[in-house]
Amino acid sequence: MSADSTAIRVRDVSHQFGEPGDAQFVQALQNTSLDIVRGELMCLIGPSGCGKSTLLNMIGGLLTPTTGAVAVHDKPVRGPLPHDIAFVFQENALFPWCTIIENIKLGMVFQGVPKSEQEPRARKALEAVGLKGFMSHYPAQLSGGMRQRAALARALSLETGTLLMDEPFGALDEQTRMVLGEDLSVLLSRTEKTIVFVTHSLGEAVFLADRVAVFSARPGRIKEIIAIDEPHPRKPAFVTTEKFAKLRNSLYELLHEEIRKTVDQSAAMGAAP
Repeated sequence: MSADSTAIRVRDVSHQFGEPGDAQFVQALQNTSLDIVRGELMCLIGPSGCGKSTLLNMIGGLLTPTTGAVAVHDKPVRGPLPHDIAFVFQENALFPWCTIIENIKLGMVFQGVPKSEQEPRARKALEAVGLKGFMSHYPAQLSGGMRQRAALARALSLETGTLLMDEPFGALDEQTRMVLGEDLSVLLSRTEKTIVFVTHSLGEAVFLADRVAVFSARPGRIKEIIAIDEPHPRKPAFVTTEKFAKLRNSLYELLHEEIRKTVDQSAAMGAAP
């Protein structure tokens, strides 16, 4: 991997909440290193509490590593980088009193985009996610899937090189998740953005990712990285193939032991005096 091809570098990163000896102390992530290539979609998957979202937030500058370092586009991350990174969370965080296009523009206002550019960029982003006809609607008038499309459009309108997505489809039904996954694969093939995507869904990880980083139980480390050798955009028929099934089964086998450890850890903590 050449230096020029690397969008995100994570080097020997650890993160803890609280101090050792405190009752609330948690070692969330430990000695983790990862290179993410420009234009790829990297999925992070692992048991609950293994540090996936912690790592995502450190890449985005929302958390500071206890040890180690993160760089995005060769810039050391010491805080948010709004011109380089956009977020999409599980909760769409749309303002209910603003129309959809007003919500999209607000993201650009916070980023400092000139007013003359906001309207055309908002329209372009909404068209890209299939919401061209809903610009004047309010969030309450849209389905959950459409609101999440709007959240994605807001991130796209910022025109950053990197998108960080923390279980963006987690609250949606399986059918809607499938359709949005197909749309995201199409967008990836068109925009060549670097995307880091946290998910608990094995199928979602296989369908979306170029590579999947599988995390161990807490304290989280990367146990293995699985490559998904399938070009974007991915077709719905990929889900029915033997290749898809084998990759999903491989992820399951890697995760099963770690999930068992997490359950045992929780049981031990519950039994402690």
